[in-house]
Amino acid sequence: MTDGTWVTLISLGVTVLFMAGVPVFLVIAYWVIGCSFVLGMTLDNIGAALSDVFTDGFALLAMPLFILTGDLINKSGIARRLSDFAYSCLGWMRGGLAMASIGACGLFAAISGSNSATTATIGSMLHPEMVKGGYDERFSAATAAAGGTVGIIIPPSIIFIVYGFLMNLPISDLFVAGIIPGAMMVIGMQFACWIICRINGWGHLIQLQLGRVLKTAFGAWLGFFAIGLVLWGIYTGKFSPTEAAGVTVGFCIIVGVISLPLYRIMGSMDPNRPIAEKGYSEMLVVEGFKLTEIPAITMRSAQITGILAPLIAVSVVMQQILSLLGAQQVIGDFVTGMGGYHAVLFTAMAIVFVSGMILESLPVTIILAPILAPIAASVGIDPIHFSVIFLVGASIGFVTPPYGLNLYVASGVTGVPYFRLLKFIVPYLVALISVWVIVALTPELATALLPNR
Repeated sequence: MTDGTWVTLISLGVTVLFMAGVPVFLVIAYWVIGCSFVLGMTLDNIGAALSDVFTDGFALLAMPLFILTGDLINKSGIARRLSDFAYSCLGWMRGGLAMASIGACGLFAAISGSNSATTATIGSMLHPEMVKGGYDERFSAATAAAGGTVGIIIPPSIIFIVYGFLMNLPISDLFVAGIIPGAMMVIGMQFACWIICRINGWGHLIQLQLGRVLKTAFGAWLGFFAIGLVLWGIYTGKFSPTEAAGVTVGFCIIVGVISLPLYRIMGSMDPNRPIAEKGYSEMLVVEGFKLTEIPAITMRSAQITGILAPLIAVSVVMQQILSLLGAQQVIGDFVTGMGGYHAVLFTAMAIVFVSGMILESLPVTIILAPILAPIAASVGIDPIHFSVIFLVGASIGFVTPPYGLNLYVASGVTGVPYFRLLKFIVPYLVALISVWVIVALTPELATALLPNR
């Protein structure tokens, strides 16, 4: 049999394994190993490639710190304060708590810069509250997964840094370009959430009160400060995104340790009571932690990193094999042959969407950005605008089966099986794709905040 036949058979075999419930990391690893034998690549080459990813991968250097930041924000009470503020603003509407969780994802993304950390933190914190509030547990988990997609669009974003490095674009411009599209993604998902909750009658309503909004806003000032700290440090060049994550980790540790005595003095929040039934004073309470708890928090972050990092690493090796198979050349010729501006634009979007269904955003960016971005520029698409189009599409892949990394993360932190989430992710996919098309057809949404544009 020819090499192409063997690759096809291997691909079908790992697809069967995936459908049987084999972890996606093993599925991709089996495909990589099988194709390596077919193409005459040694396993030493795979080991060397994996080693290079972990030792030289710029984006991965920041990932453990961003994930740790998310866990510390959760334990220190900052995430809950941000969530309480969002709920005080939206709780008067049907589905207000679910909409607030999406809003909290947007606020959290502005600190962590990670889709998986956003999903894990907000999902683990608000999923139990939503279930107690009468929401379907599958919908609650799907909401956390969908909200996490903005983690790589709202700045700071590791993927924007990788994209800017690959395509020689100003990182600060890419960050600014992601602000409006990221906000639109949040609003679009909240609208879809409101429709679904209104149809099903989910969620307890609370009265919109200016006092509640102001008090929760005051209680969330540490969260707003953390957001401002990250953005100020990166935009002014005071520190790199990796250093920003380290600074934020230190800030969250200080807040968490100081908050614990305050938490004990003010009285604890009853975890069995829905947020809608809590008074102002309870909503302002922080949780905090002891210094002796930091190793356990770090271990939890390390466990999540241990799940994600090998998956990303194997996906990067997968890119090498796809390149040897000639996939990059085929894609370039196909897109170039489509013709004009809109044909190239929508063809590129379709390729990113399909790739996001089976690969993580980092390999998608590494493989496709150097191919598609020059083609897009050749037909007149603004490079900054295309970067936003590309990465919004890659973010949608986080909730698109069969890969859907956020779906796996949400399943892990909520205990809801992966395949039970799929039905309830569809409305969010519709909302995200609609926003994506609007952003693609309206360059001003990405460039309006940029100087000299």
